Amino acid sequence: MTPQRVTLITLGVSDMTASVAFYERLGWQRRGTDEGVAFFQLQGAALALFGKAELAADQGRPGATLGTGAITLAQNFGTEAEVDAAFEAALAAGATPLKRPEKVFWGGYSGYWADPDGHVWEVAMNPFWPLAEDGRLTLP
Repeated sequence: MTPQRVTLITLGVSDMTASVAFYERLGWQRRGTDEGVAFFQLQGAALALFGKAELAADQGRPGATLGTGAITLAQNFGTEAEVDAAFEAALAAGATPLKRPEKVFWGGYSGYWADPDGHVWEVAMNPFWPLAEDGRLTLP
């Protein structure tokens, strides 16, 4: 077993139809037609969208109020121009801008947006983390 891995990220959503449509507007392709959950293939992992109430129940916490914002999902890119393009594509798909991309204190370039349920995404270029040609990140 490889303990340092994530194979599935599940986001609790309020409106499955709206959330699926948002990620599809980003150009993501839904896989499968499972009832009540939507899956999107990532590089080496998958993203799932699942109703908040159903997710809380699945976690063994029926009735729990699930929140957002205490975690950031990130996409790294090779150039500042790619970061800008990804940020604008997210806004065009219906994301809420949180911080427009800018040069940051750690020497890179990044910005933040939120999806329709408030899940926060960072788009960034880190000059200290070279990406493979297919966009995969391997920490130096």
